[in-house]
This record gives sequence, structure tokens and C-alpha cells, in this order.
Amino acid sequence: MIRRIAFLLALVAATPVAAQSIRSLASADQGRGWDAVGRINIGTTGFCTGTLIADDMVLTAAHCLYDKTTGQRVADTDITFLAGWRNGRAEAYRNVARALAHPEYRFGGEPLESVGTDLALLRLDHPIRLPQVQPIATDITPATGREVGIVSYAQDRSEAPSLQQVCTVMAERPDMMVLSCAVDFGASGAPVFTVTDGMITIVSVVSAKAEVKGTPVSLAVPLAAPLARLQSEMAMGTAATAATTTPGVRVLSTGTGGAKFLRVSP
Repeated sequence: MIRRIAFLLALVAATPVAAQSIRSLASADQGRGWDAVGRINIGTTGFCTGTLIADDMVLTAAHCLYDKTTGQRVADTDITFLAGWRNGRAEAYRNVARALAHPEYRFGGEPLESVGTDLALLRLDHPIRLPQVQPIATDITPATGREVGIVSYAQDRSEAPSLQQVCTVMAERPDMMVLSCAVDFGASGAPVFTVTDGMITIVSVVSAKAEVKGTPVSLAVPLAAPLARLQSEMAMGTAATAATTTPGVRVLSTGTGGAKFLRVSP
């Protein structure tokens, strides 16, 4: 598995990286249409990014649900979703009734192996039914070379989301996408989207920031199979498999929490 992924990353090392622009969505006008994206507060110190995909369901990364120091699951009651959070105010505040990580995800395991299952669903305690906060539909994995975008919060822009445009899918496999997008801590769980005929759909979420031979890239989770599994588990009300930790794996993070950094030198 690792050898195959390392080969995939080696292939993208020589791929030209398109110019990227990051635009702040700090004002109501700038953020119009993106209020389904929000900040997920994890306890009192960490945060990730998540997206409303149904009126009571938020999509994010599985590793956001774990305390990076202890490796333990954060209590569902310690997780909140702030839809359209900007400058100290959200369009909607919701507590989490249930947080479900993909049953096969293992926090603290081999980071590259975990990307394909680094997905989680949060069921909110009350639906969000506001005209300005419309859930965003999901779609299949785009082909290599397709342009994508990311809307995220990050450690230096935690009070308002930013829109990152003109990223590309550098490589894709059923268990991982490699994107030319350079992300930062806090962007974990951020939606990767495409636009087709004016319609925005989510095709992935950010799992980790990474480097390939010094070039910043990001690793993302293809949605189709893992999301279907999660939705089935959530609908049945079954608990996710308890996570285990593996000693010796070093995942770097900052005080904002909920993010991973991988350095790959194929």
C-alpha cells in the first residue's frame, strides 16, 4: 500500500503547479453562497472546517474527532458547528448530537494509509433550515487535471473562510487524491469542490497538507465509497469501530489542532 502511494506521489513531483489565488470571504457579500461551509470547534483549543451536506449533516475529516495529544476520541458534546462563521458571528450555531468517523479509520496509524478513510459525518442536534445556508451536494471524484477549489479556515485566518481557486487534481486513485492546493492547519475537512454549468458540488475533503520534493500539495479523500459507508452507518445508528493508536508515528500539528502534515520524499 505505502509503496503504491509513494509511487503515486513520485509521479506528481514533476507536474507543473498552477498559479493559485486565495480570496477572503470575510464579508457577507464575499461569502454569499458559501454559508454551508463552517468552522468546527473541537473542545476549547482546536478547529477544523466542515460543510453542511444535508440540513442536519456536516461532512469533515475523521482525524478532526481525535485529540492529537492523547489519541482519544473527543466527546461529541465538545464539538460544535458554526455555519458561515466570520468575524465573531455565525449564520447558525449547532451542537453535535453524534459524530461518526469512518469505521475503518485508525487515528495514529500510518498517515498515508489513512487518507482513504479520513472522513466523518456530524449529525447536528437541530437541522439548519435557513435560506442563506443551503446544503451543498456531493459528487464523484474528478479526473486528473480537473480544476478544483477549496473553501477553508486556517491558523492565520481562523475568523473567516477563504476561497482557494485554480488548484488542480494532480493524481487520483480510489483511496486518495493529490491536489496542487497548498493548505494550512485548520483546513482539515475543508470541502474540495468543482463547478459544472454553474453548479457547485463537493468531490472531496482535505485530509492533510504534504510536500513532494519541497513542493506543497494536499491529500484529499475521494467521497463515493467512504461517504456511502458512513451514511449507511449513520442511518442504521451503529457505532463506528473504536480507533487504535500506533506508537512511533509522528503527526505534526499546531495549537489550532485538527490537522496533519506529511513530508514525502519519493
